Amino acid sequence: MIEIGTPRESDLETVVVIWNETKRDTYDFIPQERGRTLDEDRALFRAAIQPRCALWIAIEDERILGFLGIRDSYVDRLYVHPGAQRRGVGSALLRHAIALSPAGIELHTHVRNTKARAFYEKQGMVAVKLGISPPPESEPDVEYHWRP
Repeated sequence: MIEIGTPRESDLETVVVIWNETKRDTYDFIPQERGRTLDEDRALFRAAIQPRCALWIAIEDERILGFLGIRDSYVDRLYVHPGAQRRGVGSALLRHAIALSPAGIELHTHVRNTKARAFYEKQGMVAVKLGISPPPESEPDVEYHWRP
């Protein structure tokens, strides 16, 4: 059974590893994400994600399988380790985001991230706007909303 909890300080290294490995698996169209080292991701996570997001982890059999970073109603990060995808981990994290913000949630993903887009649409999220992600990526992205 997948449980959602808040990470301890000692869990954050695993969270960063999941983030790094998932990006390497997913973002074949964003060279700077695939090329970022674990040390670079660790520094970015500590400087830019951890201070601004409430963090939640998905745990099964005492293993961290994914994480959620949310700011108010905005899902800033939702990553599931490639080996744990398609097992309900992302759904559990997204349900938790909705429980935290029952009036609705928003997020962005890249247009070319077809796995994420299919997942969010299956979960009832609606694409509301196309745009371009901020530099240095500058990739086409899509904004999704879920409303009750």
